[in-house]
Amino acid sequence: MAIRHISPAQAKQRLDEAAAVALFDVRERGEYNQGHIPGSTSLPRRDIEFRLARLLPAQSVPVIVTGDGGARDDRAAVALIRAGCDDVAILGGGFAAWSQCGYSTISGVNVPSKAFGEKVHAERRVPETTPQELAESVRRGAKPLVLDVRTPEEFARFCIPGAVNVPGGDLILWAEELKNSRPSIVVNCAGRTRSIVGAEALRRLDVKDVRALRNGTMGWVLADYELERPQRSPRAPSPSSRAAAEQLASRIAEEEKIAFISVAQVEEVLTAVKTTTVYPIDVRSLDEYLSGHIPGFFNVPGGQAVQCADDHIAVGDARIIFACDRTARAVMAAYWFRQMGFRNVFVLRDGTEGWMRSGRHLETGRPSERVFGLDEARARIAFISGSALAESIDGGEDLLVVDVGLSTEYASGHVPGAVWLSRGWLEEILPKHYPEMRLPIVVTAADERQSIFAAAAISDIGYGNVRVLAGGTKDWIARGKPVETGLTKALAEANDVVLSASVTGDKDAMRRYLDWEVKLTGKAE
Repeated sequence: MAIRHISPAQAKQRLDEAAAVALFDVRERGEYNQGHIPGSTSLPRRDIEFRLARLLPAQSVPVIVTGDGGARDDRAAVALIRAGCDDVAILGGGFAAWSQCGYSTISGVNVPSKAFGEKVHAERRVPETTPQELAESVRRGAKPLVLDVRTPEEFARFCIPGAVNVPGGDLILWAEELKNSRPSIVVNCAGRTRSIVGAEALRRLDVKDVRALRNGTMGWVLADYELERPQRSPRAPSPSSRAAAEQLASRIAEEEKIAFISVAQVEEVLTAVKTTTVYPIDVRSLDEYLSGHIPGFFNVPGGQAVQCADDHIAVGDARIIFACDRTARAVMAAYWFRQMGFRNVFVLRDGTEGWMRSGRHLETGRPSERVFGLDEARARIAFISGSALAESIDGGEDLLVVDVGLSTEYASGHVPGAVWLSRGWLEEILPKHYPEMRLPIVVTAADERQSIFAAAAISDIGYGNVRVLAGGTKDWIARGKPVETGLTKALAEANDVVLSASVTGDKDAMRRYLDWEVKLTGKAE
């Protein structure tokens, strides 16, 4: 299959001239974190078949692939072409060549959103309080209301003592209730962005005496204060505050000239999704989404949509449609996306309630994913049961178990003796370590589907006895089979996952991250 390569100058010209271009960086997430082209979407090789349908619903959109300038880029381009992309070009020399030309580069993940947060902080002069000031206020008995705007999953791991979890996208539902709150309000996240945006959202909704906690839970830890594991059940906003949220949203939409779209118009857009790039996003919580959502909409809770916009929007001039139960949370998501520079942003009028009133149905549960090439890959490979693999291992059979899941999944528990290797590196690294092509190989991952694609790739480079562990590592563990933990046998650098310093607890990493984030001021464009 002939693959077209373009120079950095040609790539830059295409990107400068057309917003309707998808720039996919196919390196590992950690490589992307070290440096990438501004505006690129991180799409590691392992994710292409799984995320492409959502990122690029209209596959006629031109695609530029960037990576390390090697064979990984070519294989990623082939995968994109096989998935139906009409116009795929590879940036010759990859990110290094782009950088050598002196073109703009940036480090970190979710940079557009974080840079936007710093822009909001600087331009709107969002009030802050330091961890020391908050702790002293609590010591004096002032009892400020600390709102933690992270996801429920993040909040459950740790929080500032006494904090209440209100995910950022839900703040509008609490606004009326908070207006009557006597104590001052402190908004926090793990670092800076969601604290700043959350505090400014409440200020935009006319809530008084609101401050962002400087540097969030990281700042709290760096000030040598303790976090706690929350034991409180989440609270819901009052019915009157929910009702008032709709009135607030109506005012915001009118003042900001946010466009609404009807049920019939949404239905028409969704039927043309293969020819028109559209991102239909349900900004409610995952539980709400699973209980009933509009067919074709995918779920990104509102606060996370703002925090990680580049993970979900690969084509800048695409049409973005937000929906919630009615309109309040969708309006706030649209408001922030408009502020971030997205032009074609719409809100589904009356949300899922309006959809149902029009006689249309909602889907429940997780929608079926479109995974390109899975059936073809599955038809080419053989499976081995967990019991049969356990017998082979116990019997001392000469075989190789290759785990191609995330390195964090491998470290948390893997088949004893298994080696770890990311899918993106299989073709280069596996033959260097195991050149005998007749070696029996069993491929596994937490997600069996990753194993299937990896097994097909291993077979394609000449290995003649390749099987997939049925059910993957997740099933192996669920059946009580023995496991090893730790990154025991990694064949390559485990740079496929970028862990937040707030999760690792590394104070030096926290300082470096916060310093980097503050310096993003002025880089939002």
